[in-house]
Amino acid sequence: MLEGSRSFVYVGARTTKERNARGNGLNVYAMDNATGAWTHVQLLADLVNPSFLAFDRSRRFLYTVHGDLSDITAMAIDPVSGKLAVINRQSTEGKNPVHLAVDPTNRFVVVANHITSTLALLSRQEDGSLGAVIDLVKLEGKIGPHRVEQPFAKPHQVEFDPSGAFIVVPDKGLDLVFTYRIDAEKGKLMLAGKPVQAREGAGPRHVAFHPSGRLAYVVNELDSTVTAYHFDLATGALSPFQIVSAVPDAYTANSRAAEIAVSADGRFVYASNRGDDSIAILAVDQASGRLSPVGWTASGGKTPRFFALALSDKFVFAANEDTDTINSFKRDAVTGRLVTTGEAINVGSPVCILFRQG
Repeated sequence: MLEGSRSFVYVGARTTKERNARGNGLNVYAMDNATGAWTHVQLLADLVNPSFLAFDRSRRFLYTVHGDLSDITAMAIDPVSGKLAVINRQSTEGKNPVHLAVDPTNRFVVVANHITSTLALLSRQEDGSLGAVIDLVKLEGKIGPHRVEQPFAKPHQVEFDPSGAFIVVPDKGLDLVFTYRIDAEKGKLMLAGKPVQAREGAGPRHVAFHPSGRLAYVVNELDSTVTAYHFDLATGALSPFQIVSAVPDAYTANSRAAEIAVSADGRFVYASNRGDDSIAILAVDQASGRLSPVGWTASGGKTPRFFALALSDKFVFAANEDTDTINSFKRDAVTGRLVTTGEAINVGSPVCILFRQG
């Protein structure tokens, strides 16, 4: 395969009996950019629950949190083979880190500790290694009405806005969406204004930004909806203006929304549903930012916890956690619709997918 004709794919998975998981660690693949076909390259079998992955800003290093544990691991990426080599591991000083992100200066890593209701800020070195936690912020507020899912604050994501100035944090337990910024001189996470209230019992989970940076879309796990927000580039303030269902109106059972993404051209929003086992396709009105449903595509398996757009949004790959497959779809850039390729990669309990151009 010629240089530039392939990408590398990194797949995180659940691995523990407590999660009823069948994953075997962190898997690396080479993907043919013409066909979308995957070839296995490496398995890091000694990583427990590498459940969410993130690159540094140079894309020369990869980081993973270890779900249900209290750690984050740093790895170097071989630019030719795509293989990973572990550099070091650090505590997140919290329980069940579920998401992480590297700041635009490449000096800090932010982590959401889901069960201990905290955000951790770690220092990052030029060699890709991680320093210890330098700041730990506890999220507080009134818990939501769901007795099982909302017993305390549950930050589920730390997502930088496109400018890199702010970090948006959906909190499933409090029905709030927080905005933070990093004070680089002090090495502190600073709250940027008042958090915005979601619909009661919605359970905000993940956020995705429109490429303009002025719109943000939050997928709400517990009521399977998507909320549209105006985003103030100067202050980081979020202002909700629409909420739509992430599941078809004919689906009457329970479903839990999971992942959300915006196409690179800003014309479509996608959201996955566990229960309905589908990916919602929502069109974005380019004047108002409002959403309207285009349709729903079956994810090809059970429990699509994650999905990712790849190869200039030509393909979508859905990670079906409970059927141990990553199913591939071709995406129509005009209509936004997804059509299955009929291909599936067998991976135990997949929960995160990252792509890197080779």
